[in-house]
Amino acid sequence: MAKSTQKVTLSPSRDIPFDKLVLSQSNVRRIKAGISVEELAEDIARRGLLQSLSVRPVLADDGSETGKFEIPAGGRRFQALSILVKQKRLAKTTPIPCIVRDATSAILAEDDSLAENMQRAALHPLDQFRAFVALREKGQGDEEIAAAFFVTPQVVKQRLKLAAVAPALLELYAEDEMTLEQLMAFTVNPDHERQVQVWEAIRSSWNKEPYQIRRMLTETSVRASDRRAVFVGVEAYETAGGTMLHDLFQGDDGGWLENPALLDRLVSEKLQAEAEAIATEGWKWIEVSLDLPYGYSHGLRRLSGDPAPMTDDEGAAHAKLLAEYRALEEEYEGQDEFPEEIDARLGELEVAMEKLDARPLIFDAEEIARAGAFVTLDRYGELAVYRGFVRPEDEPREDANVHSGELAADGQRAELSAPNSVDGIGNGTVITAAGQALGANVPEDEDDGALKPLPERLVMELTAHRTLALREAVGRSPDVALTLLLLRLVNDTFRTSSSVGSCLEVSVRHVYMSAQASDLKDSVVAKLVDDRHAEWEAELPLGDDAALWDFLTSLDQGSRLSLLAHCLSFGINALHEKVNPYGAGITASGLTKRMTQSDLVAQAVELDMVEAGWEPTADTYLNRVPKARILEAVREAKGEGTAQLLDHLKKGEMATEAERLLKDSGWLPEVLRRHDPAVLDGAEGQGASEPVSDIDQTEDVDLPAFLTADLPGDDASMMAAE
Repeated sequence: MAKSTQKVTLSPSRDIPFDKLVLSQSNVRRIKAGISVEELAEDIARRGLLQSLSVRPVLADDGSETGKFEIPAGGRRFQALSILVKQKRLAKTTPIPCIVRDATSAILAEDDSLAENMQRAALHPLDQFRAFVALREKGQGDEEIAAAFFVTPQVVKQRLKLAAVAPALLELYAEDEMTLEQLMAFTVNPDHERQVQVWEAIRSSWNKEPYQIRRMLTETSVRASDRRAVFVGVEAYETAGGTMLHDLFQGDDGGWLENPALLDRLVSEKLQAEAEAIATEGWKWIEVSLDLPYGYSHGLRRLSGDPAPMTDDEGAAHAKLLAEYRALEEEYEGQDEFPEEIDARLGELEVAMEKLDARPLIFDAEEIARAGAFVTLDRYGELAVYRGFVRPEDEPREDANVHSGELAADGQRAELSAPNSVDGIGNGTVITAAGQALGANVPEDEDDGALKPLPERLVMELTAHRTLALREAVGRSPDVALTLLLLRLVNDTFRTSSSVGSCLEVSVRHVYMSAQASDLKDSVVAKLVDDRHAEWEAELPLGDDAALWDFLTSLDQGSRLSLLAHCLSFGINALHEKVNPYGAGITASGLTKRMTQSDLVAQAVELDMVEAGWEPTADTYLNRVPKARILEAVREAKGEGTAQLLDHLKKGEMATEAERLLKDSGWLPEVLRRHDPAVLDGAEGQGASEPVSDIDQTEDVDLPAFLTADLPGDDASMMAAE
């Protein structure tokens, strides 16, 4: 006989007045989680109760029902309803929808409570993103959606942005083939086609990190923190039709400008407009350049002007700032440290006073008529104007019969020279720009893995940095400067051979660095040299030899030696140059002699290129050499094991990762290392002559997860070491 299937019986539902309900001690939820009870109360007030309470009759001692019902499942909803009752927004006798369980059921109340909390399926994040889109499409705004679900409008924007990623990528996310962090990274660029291209490029790659996705999606864009963007302004860029990319999930420094060509045009136009305004001052020429190389004023005479006096308003403002500054200092005079807010205010006052103290210079009108100015951007995106430079061909000639009227007329015309001008200073700029092009990356197909010599252009740039560092060091080392001067003078006096090849041009002919990296002018040593030069220039009575003689004779011996060292340092020439065996330029033996002498000077001043601020970055070194050189650098700094983790990467990726690994390592290429015995025996930071031991270094290297995933555990590492 067939056995009949037992029918499922559901518990009945009924409305029970609120004042007949009580919380049950059988509810398993003890710890707060999810939205607060207060937020749940507001949600119930807005939309009503979406889910009934699960209740059981409360029995008396004799087993009879008391008329009360306990709630083993739905306690948070009951607490939210209680809040509404206390706020008199809900009557005590309001009927509450309930599922009434049999008090004598074999299923425990704790069982019901646990099942309700464990068996619910959380909404997939993608369903939530799409639900927000549906609400938006049906007329709800971001603020309204945020208020309804107790999140911020920013969270709503983020979820809508996630739902707007390419559908193909959303499906991958739904199938757990992509992480939420990766999906977030794709939102930085709304171009679906580009999103899919990037995913196809990295899906089989070792590097699927979100930062790599963001980098690839923004590689043709310009950061809003770029000095060009700061100079033009994002608002002006967008007004001109430019579009922006933004990352809603992490700080993006204002986003990315998606049209670099438009940005460059706006920068050029704004610089040109600034130059035209400056031209009304009467300068003979104006050189406009986005990047001025270090030594841009080489060979030019700089005018000495008088600081413009403050206006009455400026003087009053300065006095007010100074009074507040002194009052704060007096108020906190006895304390070891200023309170944080007072220290910040003092800093603001100092900046404001320095701005007023930095007076523009007033030049002689006759000098302006033959001089010019440079217009460029500083590293922060601010307009930088350097006025008062006279080219050699514009210097007045004694035999020239120039009428004052002609001179005045000539002074009213300003020659606006483009950065690619082929004469005067523009020629130096062209050389610098051409130098960047010549330093292009080695193509992948030409990199056969051999340890080739460094490119000559790169060696020239590296030795330019070393020359500037030597110049700074000799300039503060009078004893070394005096020895160097004597070395040159003794050679010239007691030897009949040519002095070509010395590392000191004794006439102090300013050595111009025709090949230099773009960051040289902003380096630590460049600022030190410029600051020291400006200090001496402010004291020296230039232009009057008699007054200068009197000034020099009045200096004490220490000051005279310091000035000698500073002047002598400008003749330091430790530059690598192309050898010309046919007489013009330097010979091979002369270059060897120059570099040997520069090593002696470096030893004497204890030159350390790491302290001088040089670091191996992708731009300054790593992208300029073959892969074998990159691996050699990592091997010397971090060990063979770390180098092997990079050897499968493409050139650009290898350079980027090597830059991160070499940061603060103190590694230097051979060209920048000192070669005296003291350094070779004891220095660790300048690149070891022997590769660093893997045993000593591997554990200290902070490698990303994609490089360490296959590394052996500690025990295996120890066995390998043994």
